[in-house]
Amino acid sequence: MQKGFTLLEILIAMAIFTLIGLASTGLLTTVIDSNDLSSERFQKLQQLQRAMVILERDIQQAVPRAARIEGEQQNVVMAGGESDMGDGDTLGFVRSGWHNPQYMLPRSTLQSVVYRLQDGKLERLYSNYVDNVIGHEPKIRVLLDNIERFDVEFLSHQENADDSDSESGWSKSYKGSVLPKAVAIEFDSKDFGTIRREFALTPGGQQS
Repeated sequence: MQKGFTLLEILIAMAIFTLIGLASTGLLTTVIDSNDLSSERFQKLQQLQRAMVILERDIQQAVPRAARIEGEQQNVVMAGGESDMGDGDTLGFVRSGWHNPQYMLPRSTLQSVVYRLQDGKLERLYSNYVDNVIGHEPKIRVLLDNIERFDVEFLSHQENADDSDSESGWSKSYKGSVLPKAVAIEFDSKDFGTIRREFALTPGGQQS
């Protein structure tokens, strides 16, 4: 005599399979969410690493070359500190080492750059030419977002240390005809917290 399943047994089996399915779906959703979060975190970490490489390259290739501002010649080779150009400190200078293979492009290997904080974004402003015509608007590249604070400090030569902390030797602003001994960048990121980097400069502006 063949014996089949009762309705109660079938209902219990269906309930068990339903619970297993719900648990599996919840576990799969958690794994997918974790993977998405990890990918987003990794992308932000890569963005941070690229930004720091660009900052380091620019600052350590700074040269004592003044750029004309609105067509007017001046002797300031590096300027930084609080400014109305952005929401925090700014940093401006001329860097060398801008790749121009066999000078095929109609520009030099020098480039004027400015760093600033604007609307929560760390921006790099740059131009194809060091001395631009009056009214020229620089190009803007966003390096980082979710930035709450951007500060620049300078370790100046003694004759330029007009706003220095007597204990640390770092000054909050700089505007000189020679390069400082070192530049420090510090910013608050919503994703990574407070980050500070210090870059040493040689008098000739080459990497030390």
